[in-house]
Amino acid sequence: MARAIKNPYFEADLFRRRGFLALLGVMALLGLLLFGYFSLQVLHYNQYLDQANSNRVKLKPTMPARGLIYDRNGMLLADNVSAYRLELTPERIDDIEATVKQLSALIEITADDMRRFERARISSRRFLPVTLKLRLSESEVARFAVNQFRFPGVEVVPYLTRRYVYDDMFAHVIGYVARLDEADLKAMGDERYAVLSHTGKTGIERAYEERLRGTIGYEEVETNARGRSLGVLKRHISEAGTDLRLAIDVNLQKATREAFGEMTGSAVAVDPQTGQILAMVSLPSFNANLFINGISTKDYVALSTDPSQPLFNRNVRGGTPPGSTIKPFVALAGLESGMRKPEDTVYSSGEFFIPGQRRGYRDSHRGGHGTVNLYSSISESVNTYYYKLAMDMGIEKFDAYMRRYGFGQPTGIDLIGEISGILPNPEWKQKRFKQPWYTGETVIAGIGQGYWVVTPLQLAQGVASLANGGRRIPLRLVRDTRTGLNQPWKPLPLPEASSIGATVDQLKAIQTGMEATMNTRRGTGWAIAQGAPYRIAGKTGTVQKISRKGNVSLDPKSLPLHLRHQALFIGYAPAEAPKIAVVVVVEHGGYGASSAGPIARKMMDAYLLPKSEKPAQVLGEVAATGGADD
Repeated sequence: MARAIKNPYFEADLFRRRGFLALLGVMALLGLLLFGYFSLQVLHYNQYLDQANSNRVKLKPTMPARGLIYDRNGMLLADNVSAYRLELTPERIDDIEATVKQLSALIEITADDMRRFERARISSRRFLPVTLKLRLSESEVARFAVNQFRFPGVEVVPYLTRRYVYDDMFAHVIGYVARLDEADLKAMGDERYAVLSHTGKTGIERAYEERLRGTIGYEEVETNARGRSLGVLKRHISEAGTDLRLAIDVNLQKATREAFGEMTGSAVAVDPQTGQILAMVSLPSFNANLFINGISTKDYVALSTDPSQPLFNRNVRGGTPPGSTIKPFVALAGLESGMRKPEDTVYSSGEFFIPGQRRGYRDSHRGGHGTVNLYSSISESVNTYYYKLAMDMGIEKFDAYMRRYGFGQPTGIDLIGEISGILPNPEWKQKRFKQPWYTGETVIAGIGQGYWVVTPLQLAQGVASLANGGRRIPLRLVRDTRTGLNQPWKPLPLPEASSIGATVDQLKAIQTGMEATMNTRRGTGWAIAQGAPYRIAGKTGTVQKISRKGNVSLDPKSLPLHLRHQALFIGYAPAEAPKIAVVVVVEHGGYGASSAGPIARKMMDAYLLPKSEKPAQVLGEVAATGGADD
């Protein structure tokens, strides 16, 4: 077989071509490598630097101190105290259940703690710490510190927790903070706040949450490959929340609480010139400190099932028919509308009849009051005067004037959840009950009965308008703010007032009638004002829970508690230059003159009299010739 002859030229050319291709491949790979280095070091330098730093540097949030809350005289009402909490970071823990079980041998972990932890863990991201227990004791902190090496991903974290200095005295004013939940975070609209542990839930704490919580800061902490801290590289200081100074007076608040004794109800005191709230009490109350770090199931069940409803804010969310306390406003509407003059008289025989009807509407005195004018109709609380006036005005005109005076709408107080109450009219009744309006309903609306619902705040705003010359001012709890302990207080702008439309002479007529209520023997509030070194203007009121039978008057003290009358009082003092306007509502209290009035007198004494001057004894009984229904 013939042997093939090699062609050295061809083979050399083939080797050169293959070598060149191999060189191109090497050059291409080297180019890719160089491009990779260029991309890493130049094009994407900042991106990879950030990723590297994120592995080396951890951002640790620092919580701002919550703003403090003071009364008008600088008395501290809500502050912050040091505490420790136990936090778990799910991302760094292999078996959370086993870890919690081991922790429970060192720290008391209740069923409530576990429920809150599980809810928070479900709604939180795995890399964020979740609180297992708040307010660790010193011994628990010490035990964990000794065993911390056994629990990677678990830390004891110092923090500032809220404290309410007066426990339950301001629970319905200041409100309380509690643990942040998913609904709170959604309302805030910013994931940065997920690191917060608490937020305002009710009262001032909720209404001024954005001011009080401050600005979150953070530390850039350098860590090693195992996540252990090596030191702080940089600090971004958090900013403490804004301090608030309320218009509330601690001493007046305390005096109001004490004046109620064991009775249930509510009271508001307001500066009639500015609309600032001087005292606001809703009783019974509750200890706001119970809610800060998670109220126990036992305590919450006790509060929520209590028939006296201590969690219910009677001033903001509650309401009652105004009874005879509405009469000064109805009388003013009569003057403004031109339906009445102060000297116009009405004869009270003891019972009022709508023309063409047999049903009678009784007056407060069985035999009637005789001939009365505007002044005596207020001071003696003569129902007949207001039955006839309301009927003559008609419900549409009546409704328009009552709305101008602030009823049927919120007062504008700086709290969340204020109700509007009910200003009854045909449209409201048709919408609510699908029924027509009757003249008799207009008649009883004139004495504050029927479908009426007013809040104590609305009555306070209304009586302040009568005292200050006819200006309706939105009510305010917060007076001043400051951004630090060494910073000056800055007053919040006062809300714009609106006129209720009455003239000076018309208001003077109403004021004269209210002064006669308190300072003449036939006035229903005469006993309340006895011995006062200042002049009071006021109006008593009683809302019946059960009607009288025939001509028999019912003694409210003989009735079961739930059927006893609501007792009310509105007033202001000193009458010639008002500094305080008050509203008192005593639930199941009987008569306004004997239950609500004496409380109002003690409130006025506490605010107007020097501490060295002993208040006069309040008689606390209905005047012998006063209106039996007030």
